[in-house]
Amino acid sequence: MRPHRRVQRRTAAALGAVVGAVLLGGCGTGGGLRSAGAAPTAIGPARLWPELPPASAAPYDYGEGETAHIPGIEVPDGDVHRLDPVAVVQAGLKARPNRSSGTAGLPADTVRHIVACHTEPASCPVLQPYFRDLTGDGKDEMVLGVRLPGRQLSVRVYMPEAGGLTRILSTADAVISVELAGRDLIMRVPSAITGYEYRTAWSWDGRQRAMLPTRDEILRMPASRAPQPHPTTTGPTTGSTTAGPTATPSVGVSAERR
Repeated sequence: MRPHRRVQRRTAAALGAVVGAVLLGGCGTGGGLRSAGAAPTAIGPARLWPELPPASAAPYDYGEGETAHIPGIEVPDGDVHRLDPVAVVQAGLKARPNRSSGTAGLPADTVRHIVACHTEPASCPVLQPYFRDLTGDGKDEMVLGVRLPGRQLSVRVYMPEAGGLTRILSTADAVISVELAGRDLIMRVPSAITGYEYRTAWSWDGRQRAMLPTRDEILRMPASRAPQPHPTTTGPTTGSTTAGPTATPSVGVSAERR
């Protein structure tokens, strides 16, 4: 919890104690104010090493804010449910992102399997799509997963825009699960610390017009909860699938945060 929130809550608690004392004094038969005890001292944020210059560049590229128009894909009436997910990923291989972060790139062997999805479906790394309005514009986005070597997963989100398709998220990691909760896409990732996991929530940012990692935290998990990604590869799914409690992809994607 951030320091400024502690100040607000402690100040509110102090004011509440004073108001409570006034009310008690007004209702009592003796009259006058009575102390409710000492209020906690508000502690403001203290900046450390103020002489250090601010950073001018990010320490590493997280892939945030990278978008790309998907060439050759039309979205009639903005309905992404009609799209073939394999065709979307294949067309995305030719997309030129607005900046090169390296997160949208795929290994050569994965690209080969994607190109051959319709002729060799057993080795196709494209997982079934999920749909959710993540931008709040009233139209669903398409959420796709692409299996990568080493139990890695590339997660991509596509938004219908001006009759075409724009990729608004492309990130990859070794995931425990991917979840849709409201308008957030949440990725749970194993931590090097036993009994802990990383959890990142990606949310739509209208100014950047991309999905950004709005919350990134490390959490302690119960000992009984230690799921791992399943290495089985699934074939392409061309039908529309709406995220819901009955859908069960092999990598552990769930429709709501649990």
